Amino acid sequence: MDGIPPEATALFEQASRQLGAGANEGAEAGFRAALALAPAFLEAQVNLAWTLERRGAFPEAEAGYRRALELAPACLEAARNLGVLLVGQKRFPEAQAIYDVLLPLHPDSPAVWSNLGALKVSLGEEAQAEACFRQALALDPNYAKARHNLGYLFLRRGRFAEGWLAHQARERFAYTSAFTFPCWRGEDLAGKSLLIAAEAGHGDMLQFCRYAAVLKDRGAAKVGILCHPPLKRLFATLDGCDQAYGLDEPLPTRGWDYWSLPLTLPLHCGTRLETIPAALPYLHPQPDLVESWRARVPQANVVPGLRSGTTWGSQRGDVEGAQRPGGPPSVMSSFKVGLSWKGNPKFETDADRSLADLTVLAPLWAVPGVSFVSLQKGPGEAEAARPPVGQPLLDLGSQVADFADTAAIMANLDLVVTVDTAAAHLAGALGKPCWVLLPAYRTDWRWLLDRSDSPWYPGVMRLFRQEGAEGWDPVIQAAAAALLAETHS
Repeated sequence: MDGIPPEATALFEQASRQLGAGANEGAEAGFRAALALAPAFLEAQVNLAWTLERRGAFPEAEAGYRRALELAPACLEAARNLGVLLVGQKRFPEAQAIYDVLLPLHPDSPAVWSNLGALKVSLGEEAQAEACFRQALALDPNYAKARHNLGYLFLRRGRFAEGWLAHQARERFAYTSAFTFPCWRGEDLAGKSLLIAAEAGHGDMLQFCRYAAVLKDRGAAKVGILCHPPLKRLFATLDGCDQAYGLDEPLPTRGWDYWSLPLTLPLHCGTRLETIPAALPYLHPQPDLVESWRARVPQANVVPGLRSGTTWGSQRGDVEGAQRPGGPPSVMSSFKVGLSWKGNPKFETDADRSLADLTVLAPLWAVPGVSFVSLQKGPGEAEAARPPVGQPLLDLGSQVADFADTAAIMANLDLVVTVDTAAAHLAGALGKPCWVLLPAYRTDWRWLLDRSDSPWYPGVMRLFRQEGAEGWDPVIQAAAAALLAETHS
C-alpha cells in the first residue's frame, strides 16, 4: 500500500476485520474514513463498494466499482464484481463489455472465465457457458464455483452422470463436522444405518427425501432424516424413514453408521434420467389433520349452465342435477384449487419466479365451478387475507403451523397451481396433481429443458413455461384455458 498514510492503512485493516466478522455497518464507516484520508486508496474503494453491495445499495456499489476502475483500469476485483452486479440487474450488454475488457487483461483467471460463464447462462447461451466453465477448470481444477455451475448445466440437460458428480462442489454445511460417523460414499448398506442430513431449502428436502426408500431397498436396516423444523411432523410419514429429527433439536451426532447430504444420494445411488426413483406418493397426509382441515375447505358450489352430461372423477365428486347450457343452475362439488404465487424473497432469482401480486392470476377467476384456496405462508399472506375485489380466495395458508398442515389441506384439494416453490414438491410428493408456473430466466435445473412434465413427479406434474420475454400473461392464460378444459370437458 505504497503512498497510503499509516492512519488510512490502520482504518482499512480494522474495517476489513469488521467486514470479515459480518459487521457491515462498522466496516462501511471504516472504509469511508480511510478514503477520506486517502482518496486514491484502491483496496479501500473496492471493499467499500463490496460492503455497499452486500447491504443492497446497488447504485452506490456500482459507482464505487467504477471509481476503483478509474484508479486502476486493470483491477481484477473491481471489474469482476462489477460484472457480477450488472448480470444480477440483467444489464447484459454492459456486463459483456466489462468482460470484453477484463478477459484480455486476465486470461489466466479462472474467476473471470467462471463469471463470464454465468453471464452466458443468463443469456441462455449454454454451450458457450459450458466452454467458459471448462476453461476455468482447466486453469484451476479446484475452482469450486465453476464446477458447481457446470453441474447445474449438466443436470438441466439431464446429463446426470456428469451433473451429480460436478454438483458435489457445492457449499458444505459446518454442522456436519459434529457427526462422529463417516460420510457415505456408496458402501454396501446391508444391515447398516444411515442419517440423511439437511441442506438447502424446503423444496430440496421434499424432493430428495424420497431416497430414504431407495436406501432401504439397498439393504439399509435403519434410515433417519434431519430436517428443517417445519418438515419434521410431515417427514414422520416418509416412506422408508425410521426417525425424523428437527434442526432445532440436539444433533444425532452418534449411533449411525453413515450420513449423507440428500443431494449427494443420487450420485451414489447411480440415478440417471431414466432411473429417477419416482414411486408416488412417498409422503402422506395425516388422516386426523385431513379431517380437521376438511371443514375449512370449500365443498359445494352453485354453477350456472353446467355443460350437459358432465361427469367428475372420484377426486372431484359427482355432479348433481347437471343441466344443459342456459338451463337452471346446478349444484355440484366445486373443483378445489390451491394457489401459491410467491416464494422466499431471499432466493437468488425470486423476482423472476414469484408473481408480482395476486392480480396476475386474475384469468383463473373467470373459470366457473372452481374454488380457490391460498396456500401462501409468509410472503403473500397479506394479499391472501385481503384479495382484490372479484378474486374469490379463501386464505388457509396463514393458519398452517407446518408442512403437515399444508399436506392435509392439499389432500382436500383437486389441484395445486404454484410458482417454483416448495409447494410444488410437496404436491408432487403427495401424488397430488400440480401445475407449476416457470420463468424463462434461469429456470431451475430440476425442471430440465423444454418439457411440460417432470420425471421426478410422473403423472401428476404439468409445467407451464414462460417463452422468452413475454412475461406471465401468456402463461396464466394458458393455465386458465387448461383449467377450463379440465373442469368442463
